[in-house]
Amino acid sequence: MGNKIRVLVVDDSAVMRQTLQKIISSDPGLEVMATASDPIIAADKIRRELPDVIMLDVEMPHMDGITFLGKLMEQCPVPVIICSAFTDAGSELAFRALENGAVDIITKPRVGARQFLEEARVRICDAIRAAAAARVRRPCPISRLAVPKLTADVMLGRVASRPVVATADKVVVVGASTGGTEALSEFLCAMPGDAPGIVIVQHMPEHFTRAFAARLNDICRVSVKEAENGDALSRGIAFIAPGNLHLLLKRRGDRYHVEVKDGPLVSRHRPSVDVLFRSAAQSAGSNAVGVIMTGMGDDGARGMLELKEAGACTIAQDEQSCVVFGMPKKAIELNAVHRVLPLEAIPAFVLREAGSVP
Repeated sequence: MGNKIRVLVVDDSAVMRQTLQKIISSDPGLEVMATASDPIIAADKIRRELPDVIMLDVEMPHMDGITFLGKLMEQCPVPVIICSAFTDAGSELAFRALENGAVDIITKPRVGARQFLEEARVRICDAIRAAAAARVRRPCPISRLAVPKLTADVMLGRVASRPVVATADKVVVVGASTGGTEALSEFLCAMPGDAPGIVIVQHMPEHFTRAFAARLNDICRVSVKEAENGDALSRGIAFIAPGNLHLLLKRRGDRYHVEVKDGPLVSRHRPSVDVLFRSAAQSAGSNAVGVIMTGMGDDGARGMLELKEAGACTIAQDEQSCVVFGMPKKAIELNAVHRVLPLEAIPAFVLREAGSVP
């Protein structure tokens, strides 16, 4: 019992507290230490016994989750997972919570088919394990200042004027999980407006990826969007995999595009970093640069090995700069990585490998 990860569930819905308790208790390595219907009750229970992980709703009476999170991070930092129903307001609050110290977002489970409930159980239990292993960081709000971008006409003109060559341009593929929203923000904000095309899998629930892409698009010089099936990849564009769908890189002639598709969980995830990396190994080979970032588990490790064997340059984020040193560690253990670098050094190295700097 002493080795179990102890979870405090804070949600104003009795049905949701009961549902989460049932899901968490189904895993022999986890236990619900307590539940609370609002942050005031939660604070009292935390004073009595500190949990390993808190699952927190953001829209509650008496004190909203964001305010509670801020007080918690100041007085008693604990890994927090935001459990949110997707609405426009809920999405905005969830991202504010990530900026204020939460380590992950999950969507509230809903009653449905057995497959849905089983996948929800896998995602929730995996998120709790990742949170328990995470380094709790000080809040790091993302600047909301808009960044000027190349216009669509300029971008199209540049692509059209580039001579057709026998080999395709370099392409960058990136995988991340817990802690990845902050890491990706830093990575993409360092990219110039004409950076090589970038394709990203960030483990995140459906609906939230579109909002995440929109937030990044506001602050980055590259254009960032949630990928749609058939989207063409070119310089100055970054695509993020839609939540709950796999994202693959495909090549037609000397141009790349993305394919979005449904399918089973791969490496316990959908979207899966392994799926993206394997498709890049097949479609881009030595023209690819692969980056694996912070996250729990082994998703992406085998795919990165395939990238390396196909001639791609492969990079892992180092332990010190990771929130959770799980995915990069597994890739390193498989000897799938050429370089291990701190997060702040990765953008410049990627650009050099992609031939985008002198």
